[in-house]
Amino acid sequence: MGMFPSRQRCRLVWALLLASSALAGCQQNNASLEQLDTMSTASTAPVSFQATAKLGKAWQADPSNIGKGLAYANGLESIGQTEQQLNVLKQLAGTHPANSKLAILHGKKLAQAGRSAEALPILERAAATPEADWRVHSALGSTYDQQGLNEKAQTAYAKALTLRPDELSVLNNLGMSHALQGDLSKAEATLRQASLLPKAATQPRIRQNLALVVGLQGRFEEARKIASEDLPPDQVEANMAYLQKMLSQPNTWQQLAKGEQG
Repeated sequence: MGMFPSRQRCRLVWALLLASSALAGCQQNNASLEQLDTMSTASTAPVSFQATAKLGKAWQADPSNIGKGLAYANGLESIGQTEQQLNVLKQLAGTHPANSKLAILHGKKLAQAGRSAEALPILERAAATPEADWRVHSALGSTYDQQGLNEKAQTAYAKALTLRPDELSVLNNLGMSHALQGDLSKAEATLRQASLLPKAATQPRIRQNLALVVGLQGRFEEARKIASEDLPPDQVEANMAYLQKMLSQPNTWQQLAKGEQG
């Protein structure tokens, strides 16, 4: 891998993560932060178009009500209305500027929607508040990674791990951050650390990302063995074939390099 610039390796990692769901790391997509006690349990369930319209009317009649606003935002998310959901969260956060948890939720949802540039200042401010927990720093790290600021991302993940040692989602993101930076050795070490934790037994994404990182170093048999712990043989072979193809074709690197322009 040393023959290729690290930025091209970064693009390849992103391409592989997006192209193969089996090898992709997952982000949580919860409708709300657990700390927002005003979010009722009932409002976290999938909501129909009709029910969402009712929730919208209820909130519009009382726009400063956090519970109603979050229920409406959750309904919008359930029916795929991301832009409207983000607008509701923005209005709620603006109405309650002292509510750092609302700001955190708004920032996280922006990041999940791919609007990391907008999310970054919100999450940076949220991370500086006393209420910031490990989830905030993890979300900030993910947003930094989306912006290509891998070293800052790793600092944010390290902070999250001081607050929540051995948290698998953070270790997974930290490992993939090293991979995006081109440091496959650190990526492998981090993901191996995560894979050895007892709770990793129920988290196949850790092993699949480890398989990806090992495969990116050309150790395909080892990668195949790791991937086989969770995936059926045909899917393992498909993933290995795709990985080998991506690594072996010069055109891939030319295309990735073109994708970096601008």
